[in-house]
Amino acid sequence: MERSPDVLVEGLEVTREVRIEASPETIFPFLTQADELLRWMGVEAELDPQPGGVYRVHVSKDWVARGEFVAVEPFVRVSFTWGWENNAVGVTPGSSLVEVTLEPDGGATLVRLRHSRLPDEEACASHAQGWEHFLTRLQIAAPGGDPGPDPWAAGGE
Repeated sequence: MERSPDVLVEGLEVTREVRIEASPETIFPFLTQADELLRWMGVEAELDPQPGGVYRVHVSKDWVARGEFVAVEPFVRVSFTWGWENNAVGVTPGSSLVEVTLEPDGGATLVRLRHSRLPDEEACASHAQGWEHFLTRLQIAAPGGDPGPDPWAAGGE
């Protein structure tokens, strides 16, 4: 049974936890390999999953997230800096930090996302909405499902 998504906006960060019916080994490539990432988020991606490697995702045709990988621990954790090339909601490329951890939970995995170093409440609210949208899609894609066309792909939210 899937657990409903939890979103917490605290201080200047957003945290999110979802339970996905797949192993950490199955989920990890969805965070580090462009072809798998595009199944749940984005329309184009350039990823070099090693510390200092590029993280660049066209989340939609108009919104491009850019940063670099900070830590890559296979099947356990990935973190990368994040920001928008159009400087949306005051989050410039590389100015915030996204950390995702994978914790085995029986035959499933608890995926915990923490997006920190956000500049203000507007940025927190915007990113909480975005992570809610995309992690719900990951919950479907990682176990082998099809989340369908992303309604945001054509132009953002």
